[in-house]
Amino acid sequence: MIPGRRAVSDSLSEKYYREGWWRNETFLDDFLEKAAQDPERPALVSYVSGQDSPRRHTYGELELLSRRCAAALIELGVEPGETVSVQLPNTWEFPAVAIGIMRAGAIVNTLVPIFRSRELEFILGRTKSRILIAPNLYRGFDYGSMALQLRESVPTLEHVVLLGSERADAVSFDKRFIDRRWEADPNLISDLAQRLPSADDLVAIQFTSGTTGEPKGVLHSYNTVFSGAQVIDKIYGLEPKDVCFMASTLAHQTGFCYGMVKPLSMGMKVVYQDVWDPDQMLDAVETEQIVWTVSATAFAMDMVAAQRRHSRDLSSFKYFICGGAPIPPKVVEEAADVLGTELIAVWGMTENMVVTTTRPGDTVELVSNSDGTPIEWMEIRVITEKGTYASAGEEGSLQTRGSSQALGYFHREDLYAAANPEADWFDTGDVARLRPDGGIRIVGRTKDIVIRGGENIPVSEIESLILRHPLVDEVAIIGVPDERLGERACAVVSSSSTGLSLSDLTEFLEELGAAKQFWPEELALMSEMPRTPSGKIQKFKLREYLDGSATT
Repeated sequence: MIPGRRAVSDSLSEKYYREGWWRNETFLDDFLEKAAQDPERPALVSYVSGQDSPRRHTYGELELLSRRCAAALIELGVEPGETVSVQLPNTWEFPAVAIGIMRAGAIVNTLVPIFRSRELEFILGRTKSRILIAPNLYRGFDYGSMALQLRESVPTLEHVVLLGSERADAVSFDKRFIDRRWEADPNLISDLAQRLPSADDLVAIQFTSGTTGEPKGVLHSYNTVFSGAQVIDKIYGLEPKDVCFMASTLAHQTGFCYGMVKPLSMGMKVVYQDVWDPDQMLDAVETEQIVWTVSATAFAMDMVAAQRRHSRDLSSFKYFICGGAPIPPKVVEEAADVLGTELIAVWGMTENMVVTTTRPGDTVELVSNSDGTPIEWMEIRVITEKGTYASAGEEGSLQTRGSSQALGYFHREDLYAAANPEADWFDTGDVARLRPDGGIRIVGRTKDIVIRGGENIPVSEIESLILRHPLVDEVAIIGVPDERLGERACAVVSSSSTGLSLSDLTEFLEELGAAKQFWPEELALMSEMPRTPSGKIQKFKLREYLDGSATT
């Protein structure tokens, strides 16, 4: 068994299968069936910055590409149950590689593009990945050099596979994985058939930032992802003809589940951008007849602004499923008035995908003030500080249980056990207010994180790095409101030097290899930190202090 994987109780497992929330088939079975039935059906439309037109692939072409990727991985020695790491942007290569990894019987370790050497060294070391697949260059950053340098600090990393590179010390993705006609091998088909995973096998490890000072590897099986993805057709009523757009990175649970697994299992066409461009996205709504997307509030605001600059026919665009930050009423109204689309509020986590959602047709007031009611296959409960079940209007710790719940944290049984107050229940670390309709409103977090545009910033880790700066005596990272992103990170620093600047900190973090998206965007200097009697920094007082006093 994979270290850290928990066992689901027999009674719940039987229930999940009986109710159809789990099944014996996998995403691969669905995808391969769609490719065999209608190989000419459009599957992917991939927009790449700097290219005049998108790259298009049918289901038959994607099946062949994934088959070649699987064969190349097998030649590199990949065994069933092994972990293969992938750090790719949202282009056609991501699903081709991910499906290829699955067809080789391996587990996809998805790495978000913002990760740099510090995060990668930890994750690759933890998973003992032998293979890392990455772009050579992306958005001006040299991923190839970073990946190759990691071989010095990660002894298990044997092969670095690079897209768009002919480096002698790396494996060429284009030549080895794509151009080589592996399908001519008569033994390939039988080998792939023997490697097909079962529905309860792990499909992915997704590392997410938390409060422990290290990323946590969330474990999901084909069945837990299948269950979480059901919201698309069972709740929202979307059909195979409905075109999906995905802006969130495919390495996140949102992109992986709702931008790859679900649409490709249903036979949908999916549209990707390697770099978010709201004008290009709205042009694509018009030309590709995009119907739905799942993303954060900031993306909806960008789209409203872009449509106001230049109007397009967005009549096909039905739903913007929105999570990651509270949705202001103004954004709900503007989505309807400017984009002609309906915003649907959702709450979920990497650990469980969508758990609560508003429904199509709900009012602006409800979407703006609720995170929805639980979906059929997920239970929620709110536990007050007194340890009692919350009544309507009361706040407490939000806990979940259900068929899309993760199967643990990789190699960290202790962390997952700490989040399980009772068998099969999971403490989300969020504080919720129970609504009279049985739904919830997230009002805070017991976890010490900042969520910037849907991206968790690992507060304790960034604080520990900043503390290494010679001019920093103490530091506390807190979230400050941002109209577009929901929150930005502000570093409140106690320093013996009044000359410390924000650029001093960000340059220092860059030298340490911290991801840019985790850097603080504001700095506030204090002579002394407010503390509790036990000596802990009172972050709520820092938030009060920051009302108008932080310097950027």
